[in-house]
Amino acid sequence: MSTFERLSFLDTSFLALEAPAIHMHVGAVAIFDGTHIQRPDGGLDIDRLRDFLAARLHLVPRYRQRLAWIPLEKYPVWVDDEHFDPEFHIRITALPRPGSDGQLKRLAGRIMSQQLDRAKPLWELWFVDGLADGRFALISKIHHCMIDGVSGVDLMAMMYGLAPDPTILEPPTWTPRPTPSGAELVVGDVARRLRSTIDRLTNAGQMFEESQKVVMRTIRKATAVGQSLSSGWLRKGVVTPLNQHIGPNRRFEWTTMPLADVKAVKNRLGGSLNDVILAIVAGAVRSFLIEHRDTDPDGMEYRAMAPVSVRTDDHRGTLGNQVAMWLVDLPISNDDPVARLRHVTDITLNLKETEQALGAATLVQLSSGAPVTLVSLASRLAAGRRPFATTVTNVPGPQQPLYLLESQLIHQFPLVPLWQNHGYAIALFSYNQVLHWGINADWDLMPDTGAFVACLHASFEELTAAADQGA
Repeated sequence: MSTFERLSFLDTSFLALEAPAIHMHVGAVAIFDGTHIQRPDGGLDIDRLRDFLAARLHLVPRYRQRLAWIPLEKYPVWVDDEHFDPEFHIRITALPRPGSDGQLKRLAGRIMSQQLDRAKPLWELWFVDGLADGRFALISKIHHCMIDGVSGVDLMAMMYGLAPDPTILEPPTWTPRPTPSGAELVVGDVARRLRSTIDRLTNAGQMFEESQKVVMRTIRKATAVGQSLSSGWLRKGVVTPLNQHIGPNRRFEWTTMPLADVKAVKNRLGGSLNDVILAIVAGAVRSFLIEHRDTDPDGMEYRAMAPVSVRTDDHRGTLGNQVAMWLVDLPISNDDPVARLRHVTDITLNLKETEQALGAATLVQLSSGAPVTLVSLASRLAAGRRPFATTVTNVPGPQQPLYLLESQLIHQFPLVPLWQNHGYAIALFSYNQVLHWGINADWDLMPDTGAFVACLHASFEELTAAADQGA
């Protein structure tokens, strides 16, 4: 029985992209009502929380696995961590009471500035006690090679319940599988290649019978690849004051918007919810560059990378990345909020009609057999060319309250990593009728993240006013 699992090409690329100033972990700050998880002295009952999470780790086997590497090829695989200790990964810290949201943001930024230990399973959970109004927080940090946005929502479903429930189950016994030796990893990988070859030969007759379908799928994918490449992947991104050299230190900022209000703009002006979000970002970047960086955005080709899930129902509940990337031109040179939205809507409609998510996913598949050294080189070259100026990702979440034991989840603010020369990145998560914005920013390039948040709200108010006027 195999005791290791190869990472996909896309997951491996997230490992290869990591550098001293480029941290490739995703994360979130979740804020809870802590009234029901307190010790008699008023502190957070961390023992109950640890016991609860430890009892559910068997639902996510990857959380007890670490990286190993196939000799010679140096390709990463997952193996069970024979020294796994949940206390190393489930941590507690506290703010001086009564802790403010500003202090929590600074703490989250410091935690996100530190890379994960690759000798251990690539995740950490930090419980934060001492928040004002009887609240506590959970800061999660998970390497991007383990998770994408949709699988993160699946993990929430495993951790959280739809009603308060104090039950902590007895965890099943777990015995780690023996770590394969270097020779076993090589032999196992050779066997995998042989099985793949045999399967292709065995299915040759079926493939011949379906050859017409195969040809049609190939043509469709090739067309999509061409469309994807022409959308801007081969052009270097714009240089702005927000696209300069970044360091290892991060700031984390957040804000909220009522989901119903954002949907109302969509319903009145057209487009999708994601189109409205991208138009809000375009307006915010425009005003931020003008008002806070003394930069004229006219004529700038400002592209955002927007991940699109290609996860099928068969992959629900699994970790790893099942995403493709759209490049969306954000019209920051246009001062008309409605025109910005219509521009974004036209762009995303074209991306859908030309199947550019399929094209991007196909490019990843075509690269999946490359040696890991080429994966690393290609990833770093792609990051260096930087065909986009920022990342904007939007993940839909549950629209009813969730609970960790008896504690209701109040807010969850997501975080995505910064690419090379990216001063900020935006992640959004809709939960319980609220749109949660998480802004991950470089410490030096974006010291005024609060001003950027103000620009986001001003941009949204512009769109709302236009919608109210029936534009």
